[in-house]
Formats: sequence, structure tokens, C-alpha cells
Amino acid sequence: MNEHVKPKAVFRTSQLEEADGPGLNPTQTPTMGEIIARRFSRRSFLQGSLAATAIAATVSPMALMAADETHAQDAGTVFDFKEVTAGIDRDHHVAEGYDADVLLRWGDKVFADSPDFDPANQTPEAQARQFGYNNDFVGYIPIDGSSEHGYLVVNHEYTNEHLMFPGIVTVKGGNPIASEGVATDDETAEGSQPTSTEAALTPTEPFELVIAPADQKRVDIEMAAHGGTIIEIRKENGKWQPVLDGGKNRRITSTTEMEVSGPAAGSDRLKTNADATGRKVFGTLNNCAGGVTPWNTYIMAEENFHGYFIGELPEGHREAENYERYGVPDASYEWGRFHDRFDLSKEPNEPNRFGWVVEVDVEDPNSTPKKRTALGRFKHEGAESIVAPDGRVVFYLGDDERFDYVYKFVTAGKFNPDDRAANMDLLDDGTLYVARFDEDGSVEWMPLTHGEGPLTAENGFESQADVLIETRRAADLLEATPMDRPEDIEPNGSNGRVYVMLTNNTKRKEANAANPRLENAFGHIVEIAEENGDFAATKGRWEILVKCGDPSIADVGATFSTETTENGWFGMPDNCAVDSDGRLWVSTDGNSPKATGRTDGLWAMDTEGSARGTSKLFYRVPVGAEMCGPRPTPDLSTFFVAVQHPADGGEDWEEFGRLSYYEDLSTRWPDFDDAMPTRPSVVAITKRGGGKIASS
Repeated sequence: MNEHVKPKAVFRTSQLEEADGPGLNPTQTPTMGEIIARRFSRRSFLQGSLAATAIAATVSPMALMAADETHAQDAGTVFDFKEVTAGIDRDHHVAEGYDADVLLRWGDKVFADSPDFDPANQTPEAQARQFGYNNDFVGYIPIDGSSEHGYLVVNHEYTNEHLMFPGIVTVKGGNPIASEGVATDDETAEGSQPTSTEAALTPTEPFELVIAPADQKRVDIEMAAHGGTIIEIRKENGKWQPVLDGGKNRRITSTTEMEVSGPAAGSDRLKTNADATGRKVFGTLNNCAGGVTPWNTYIMAEENFHGYFIGELPEGHREAENYERYGVPDASYEWGRFHDRFDLSKEPNEPNRFGWVVEVDVEDPNSTPKKRTALGRFKHEGAESIVAPDGRVVFYLGDDERFDYVYKFVTAGKFNPDDRAANMDLLDDGTLYVARFDEDGSVEWMPLTHGEGPLTAENGFESQADVLIETRRAADLLEATPMDRPEDIEPNGSNGRVYVMLTNNTKRKEANAANPRLENAFGHIVEIAEENGDFAATKGRWEILVKCGDPSIADVGATFSTETTENGWFGMPDNCAVDSDGRLWVSTDGNSPKATGRTDGLWAMDTEGSARGTSKLFYRVPVGAEMCGPRPTPDLSTFFVAVQHPADGGEDWEEFGRLSYYEDLSTRWPDFDDAMPTRPSVVAITKRGGGKIASS
């Protein structure tokens, strides 16, 4: 077979140029960057020096309002720990006085009878009973209210073939080390390849990894490595352990049968040869950030589904415009060569069956997960929820692509804390809203409801099902505000705020006083205060909590507090968590030797009083990895974090200086065993001697 150069090794990469999506929004609505510029350009105190922009992070109107409300003007930071030194190396690092123990690794057993991990002899059957790849969202569901015994729920977002499988990579060009069983393009004579790592550190010309075409077995292993894991865990003698004989343990994969529920269920646009009803789907994929509901079900959010499809639609097919708006097909995976449902020419409706929020009942391992279509179809990043004052439940949702939108869903029914069964279908009925951020600091949540405004048959929406299947186009017509890659969004019940992670947008070209970057390479965090503290409100106020990047470089325009150290700043906010004390934690995706000179990590971010905008580094990941999760236990004695795709890249790290793949890895974390590849893992962080994380 011909060599196959994979167009994208991963969807979420440590290479900043590829990290923020193609940007498919054709609308001319003012972007968030333009609105920020217009809103704050009138503030004279924002003109001029870096010091002025740094002060703006701590004395903005919402900061003062928060300080007044909490009487915390002089309280200082709410985090107590010795900060980690930012940097890059092969291992992970946590704050002094804490342990960071690897709890679950790719390939670990999920059941007592799961096979041992054998990376050189993987099978789909084994992987379906082992911990999956690239752990992203982590949730903790207590058993009987315990912070030492519960269910860990983990999304497995995607796979990196070049890190997973031996013997599939050829190095083209350059002068990298030639590992056993892996040829280099310049091996023309015996002894022509480098014989040591040192000889390979400086390539003489550009090079790339060429991945051999997949076979059926490799594709099926990848499919089994996707999805999610539900596993019982228990703290014993101060250390967390999986309970392999836990009766509720479960692996969910890209072939698990699922039910379609809500307004789009049964739509003709969801019907296929395999499912004439439009109500049954096999599998979920590319699950990024997610959530846990107030009634303790597990939420999986399908993100970059576009990359799994190949082929072309039949000429004149009605889904052509719809798929163009979502970037389908992208053909980053070869699944369609072996499974017809991923080939548009054979199953043109299949992409409409992905891009949803999936709800799983962890208490019943035999239950059918449900794709809850009322929450819309887009590249979902997260689905964090909170109970509004009137008992309705509000879910905040990001569409992770440049120039796409921020959403929230408000249930029609009310949460019943005394009757779990009564809550189990709350997500099938409610209103999906999209946000418009205005220059005067107001935010309006606009309903995506069929028959209202432009969402009518005249614009191609025959029903609410059509509105939800084409959520992006519906939001375009409502003139929602195009954002800079909305990722995780977390409501804070302690202060009534909502924190929106905006990772970056390297396509923004306008410089201005409030954001003096030619490109928003480092992202920012927006804070929303809903009207009257009601998360179900349709109006509110917005403010920038912090603009990210290195504050020592004036042209970057970062606005961390002046108390933030050289280790405390970060770029590319991604996932986040609000702990039970109301404190904000931010994890990142995209910090790298090339982008920031440091790895990704977990930062503690003050949001109140005089310390507002102060950030401190608590934990950092190995080279090439992305920081995901994070999730504390209710009593704050443990923080679970997910380390995704360690060793991805390496060519920009001076100590390695070449591309990284299975046989020649920039790190073999967490095992550091030559017989083992690098393994994405969930880590449990605890304080030595016990006690609350980041508290004295």
C-alpha cells in the first residue's frame, strides 16, 4: 500500500498553529475581540504601559463589585501553597508538600478479568476492557457522600497513532535517530543513519512523521480506545486505588449502543441504513470536557466529530451546507475505509448523529446512554451545570472553534433532590440559548427556538429538530458573538459568577489598546455575572478576568495581577474547575517550548478582592502533554487531573530536538520503562499528612 501522511496526527496538539481549529463561521457579526476593544478603548486608564493593563485586571468594575459583595478587598490570595517552578522536562511536578500519584494509565485494567496491557500485541477486545486513551474530562461521583470512595468518570477524547502503535512510523527527511524497526528516508547505505541520540538533536533539514496506512485491527483498537470509563475507586491508607471488582465499572466506546432522545430523535436527518428510526446510534467519539449532573449522572460532550468522516456527499444532498459549517469531512481518521458509516458516500446522514451531549447513568452499568439533542449539536467542550434559584438546572456549553459561540441550556423541569428518578429525563425538555456580548458590558442569552425570529421554514428550519441539528447556523442567524475558541465554562455557586475559558484565536489581526496583540495567541478568561444572581436569567454583565500570556512582554498585553510571579502566568486556558470553597482552578492546552517556554499545567486563579487576577502554578505536566480534568473531591482532600498525550512533539524542545514517536519518545512518562510507551494517565494529588488542597 502507499504511504499515508496523516493530515492531522491529533485534533488537539501542542503545536499552537494547529490548535485553534479551521474557523468555519462565515458571519460578519463583531467578534469578541472587537467588542472588547470597543468597550474598553474609552477607558483612559487602560492606555499606555503594561502596568496599567495589569492593574485593569484587579480594578475593573466587576472586580470592585465582587470585592464589595464579599468584603474581601484586603483578604489577599485564598490559595496557600509553594508555587511550582515553570519549565519543561520529562516528568510531572507538583507543589512542595503534595504527592501526585498515577491512578490510572492507558491500558490499565478496568475489570478484575481485564487482560494485562501488552503494547506490542494490542487487540480491540483487550482495549475494550482496559482504560482508554487520552483522558480528558474527569468527574468524581461520591458513593454515600464520601470523598474517599466514589466513581471516577473519564472521557477518552481521541487517539495518537504515532505514540500508541509500534512499527508504523517512517521519518521523512531530516536527520533524526533511526530506531529499530523504523526506517528513515535517508538510510541509503549501512551506517548512514545516526548512531546516538546526541547525533540526532539538530536536524539538517525539515522532517515529518509518515504513518503507515491503518488496517482493520488498528482502526478497531482506536475505536475501542475512544469513549469513556466509569470505575469505582477507594482511598486506602491515604492512597487511591481502583476497585476492579466494582459492580458498576464500565467501558463506553465508539461502538456502544446509544439512544437518541429529545427534539431531534426520529428526525429523517438522523436515519441511516443501520437505523431506520433515527433513534439509535452506535458509539460516541471525541469526548472532550464534560460534566456531572446534580442527580449524579455522567455527561460526555462530543467535540471534534468532523475528523472521523471520509468520502463525499451525493451531488445536491441537503446536508452539504450543514456539513460545510462543521468542517465535515476532515478525514483525520481512516475509520471510513473499514466502517461504512464513516463514509459520506455510503451513509450521508451519519455525521448528524454526532456532536451531541451524552448522558450516562453510572448506577446502572447496563443502561443505554442517551444523546440529549435538546442541548444542541456542535463541537461541545464541557457541560457543567448548576441549580438555579427556582430549581431549574442550567448547563453551560462551549463550541470549541475559532469564531464560534457560548451557549447555555435551561431545563423546563425542576431538580428534585429527593427523587433521582424524577430527574432522569430533565435534559429532554428545555431552552437552548446562545450568548451575545455587547460593548456596554451586557450579555444577552438568545433562545434557539423554532418559529422565533429568523428560525423559521423560510430559512430552512422546518422544526426544532432542524434548529438543533444545525445549531451553528441558527446561532449565526441570531447574530451571536463569535468567540475565541470557547472551551470549558464553569458556574460558581459561591459568588454567582460564570467563568468562560477562551483558549486563543490566531486569526484575529486587529490590534487595539485593550488587546494589543496582532493575534490572540494566548487566550483570555471572561467572567459573567447573571442578572440578580440567577443562572437561568436571559441577561447579565460580562468582564475580562484576565488576558493570558507573558506579562513581562508589553506587546503581549497580558493582564495578570502584578502579584503574579514569573511562574504564575500561563497561556491557552482550557479546562477549569470551581472547588467547594468557590476557588477557580485553570488547566491549559498549548503551552510548549515554542509557544511559552513552559509545559501545560494547573494554575490556581484568584477571582476576588485585592488578589483578583493573581495566578499560581500548582502542577505541571511532562513535555508534550496537555493538562486536562481537573476535578477535586467535595472535601478538597484530593485533586484528580488528567495528563493527555505526553511526548507529543519534541522537535521544539532543545533537550530532544526531533519529532517524537513510539520508538523514539521525548518522554516515557509515567512508567519510564523502555518496554513501555508513554501513557496518558489520571493523577491523584493529595497533601502529605492529609488536609485540604491549597489551604493552611
